Amino acid sequence: MKGKFQIIIIAVFLVSAILGVLVFSGAIPLGGGGDSTGAQGTVILWGTVKAQIVNSLLDDFGRANPTFVVKYVEKSKDTFDNDLLEALAGGVGPDMFFISDDLAFKYSDKIFTIPYQSFPLNVFKDSFVGAGEVFLTSKGILAFPLAVDPLVMYYNRSMLDANGVTHPPVYWDELANLVPILTKKDENGAAVKSAVAMGHFSNVLHAKDILSSLFMQVGNSIVEEDRGSFVSVLDENDGSYDLGSVLKFYTDFADPSKNVYSWNKSFPSSVDAFSRESLAFYFGFAGELESLIKKNPNQNFQAAPFPQVRNSNFRMTSAHVTGVAISSFSKNFNTAFTAANLLTSSNFASEFAASLGVVPARRSLINKAPTDSFLPAFYASALYARSWLDPSPKDTNNIFSIMVEKVLSNSLSAPQAMDDANSKLGLLLIK
Repeated sequence: MKGKFQIIIIAVFLVSAILGVLVFSGAIPLGGGGDSTGAQGTVILWGTVKAQIVNSLLDDFGRANPTFVVKYVEKSKDTFDNDLLEALAGGVGPDMFFISDDLAFKYSDKIFTIPYQSFPLNVFKDSFVGAGEVFLTSKGILAFPLAVDPLVMYYNRSMLDANGVTHPPVYWDELANLVPILTKKDENGAAVKSAVAMGHFSNVLHAKDILSSLFMQVGNSIVEEDRGSFVSVLDENDGSYDLGSVLKFYTDFADPSKNVYSWNKSFPSSVDAFSRESLAFYFGFAGELESLIKKNPNQNFQAAPFPQVRNSNFRMTSAHVTGVAISSFSKNFNTAFTAANLLTSSNFASEFAASLGVVPARRSLINKAPTDSFLPAFYASALYARSWLDPSPKDTNNIFSIMVEKVLSNSLSAPQAMDDANSKLGLLLIK
């Protein structure tokens, strides 16, 4: 099996190299616009989004682009990787597939990287929000960004009203000042109602995303490309911050001796605590809104942007990004390129994002936010959201979890825990 896998990978590289030569030579005409000239035939698109959602959108897309056809095949999230690998081995893989930011690194050797000669870097940055830049490499573009799901702050309006809090916090220092007001303790000093779920890892949903946001808010990009290879930069600190102090800021919310103590392991998952109305602020993604409403239809809650560092020169939050990647094995490459570009620049992108409760990645599609009570916060957050090239979501989740637990148990200092996480993340990035 190992030898067969190596042969598949070698074949992918050979095909990519041949396509690259053809693209650079002009034999395959590509461009940065949305023109469908020359696109013909049928291309196959794979993804894990429900077929009933995508197919209805593709019907309208097909009527607007009658010279070619995009057929969608829904795959299980649990078997997508194996299904894709086996299909490529058999020469029957898709022409395109939906890809998330946290799988782009893993699938990069199955993707045709679009060179900047074909889609210029400045055109990409002018076209898509910053979170989409997770698909950029020194060699070109891994995928066209389609939708952005930003990390936001949901808050229980009733809990804030009852404690005389008129507005949700904008900055971290404001949130810290609210913790003693909103956190309620029993006679033993244990928190029974919490202001915010931070400090621990196992019962804080999206803990890795929260920590990633904190790191990026002080200017650390977590993973960077260096001379063609991706490396961890969790060991980098500058004169204005060190990541150890950022990590300590997070874990202090689980330290009973601190004024910001607000969370312990006796609480259920943060999303459950929020829906049970024992948590004032819940950090979750825009795409969770529908499930939050279903969990407690009577809950009086609203969404606001993720808190920021006061006096910072920029705003930042995490996001999950969905893109459309072109398979290295596409048999109709020109049409696949045209279709991927058009899917992300047309009404398809707006309707796709709306159906999932997220935000389209094209700047031109989000210049006017809907007036729904939640969407303005989602759209505003999407403009300054960022992601990072995660080599293995499961493994990095474990790295971040150990990093937090080592600090809480006093096994390692915060700087030592950061160094340990940096080393482990660096190993995962070696291909």
